[in-house]
Amino acid sequence: MHRAKEGIDINKGLLVLGNVISALGDTSSKHKKFVPFRDSKLTRLLRGSLGGNHKTLMIACVSPSAKNLEESLNCLRYANRAKNIKNKAE
Repeated sequence: MHRAKEGIDINKGLLVLGNVISALGDTSSKHKKFVPFRDSKLTRLLRGSLGGNHKTLMIACVSPSAKNLEESLNCLRYANRAKNIKNKAE
């Protein structure tokens, strides 16, 4: 039961991280968009790296194997959304 709850919490944190990355990387709107940093501990910890003034590097791990194609494509889509985030590191 404990492992299931832990898995749910990890998935929730990653989902919220995806939502934050999407909100920060959305260049289609000129207006400030609400960014749900407070929705998980993970995004609260990464707030400075995602939307603050920190310099950030993201490494996307992909596989050349056909059996991992879907996972690799998802990773590349995620990295592409993160690429659109513009920080002003000082």
